[in-house]
Amino acid sequence: MASPPVQNPNVYPKHSRWPLAFTVLGLGVLALAGYFFHTTRSLPGDFVEQARSLLGDARSVAEGFRKGTVTTRFISYAAEMSGSNYLQFATLKEIEIFERKDSATILWGQLALPDVVVRAEAPVEYTYYLDLDEPWELVLEEHAVIVRAPAIRYNTPAIDVSNIRYEVAERSFLRNEEEALENLRKGLSQLSKQRARENVTLVRELGRKQTAEFIRTWLMASYDDADAYRIDVIFADEAGPEPTFTELPR
Repeated sequence: MASPPVQNPNVYPKHSRWPLAFTVLGLGVLALAGYFFHTTRSLPGDFVEQARSLLGDARSVAEGFRKGTVTTRFISYAAEMSGSNYLQFATLKEIEIFERKDSATILWGQLALPDVVVRAEAPVEYTYYLDLDEPWELVLEEHAVIVRAPAIRYNTPAIDVSNIRYEVAERSFLRNEEEALENLRKGLSQLSKQRARENVTLVRELGRKQTAEFIRTWLMASYDDADAYRIDVIFADEAGPEPTFTELPR
């Protein structure tokens, strides 16, 4: 009677190798998934948030307007860049001459005395800005972004008091010239504010161009197709139904 063949214990039957291979492959996939999950969770929070933001942000101007976030994002950007709630766009430094004519009468107004005219010459600095807390509106109309901005504002003019030069332009021995000069000194602040208001006309187009450039820079940094759009700025204090638009040169 023949003895049964002796099998080598280190040799597996061919039909048993496939389950072992699938088991090893499955363990490898689980290990890789676990490593990926652990790595993702260990990434810096800022990196993850930036990635989510990049995927979620609109990459076209039209899409941004449809989502209704354009104005809000611009104001946040402008406040961050300017460091305040003001968007300053112009500073004027001028040598101003303020003149005051002092008149007086006697005899219950029946006799007019000669006028005294006094002047003050001084360097004055005027600063003009837009308030980010006031209403802003950005509207997309075909290939133009219409910006309805607040009225132009100005700070209290800065008078260089150390360099003021006073003079009496027209004298009268019947009048108190020192009193006339003192009245001029007291009124300089009000006179400079009046001059600042008059200068708004001078800085309006500069403010329009600077605001358009600022908004274009932000749009180009936020939206891929921003360069294809014109920027038109209208200030709230502009009169007339059809204000003149200024197109920013490219």
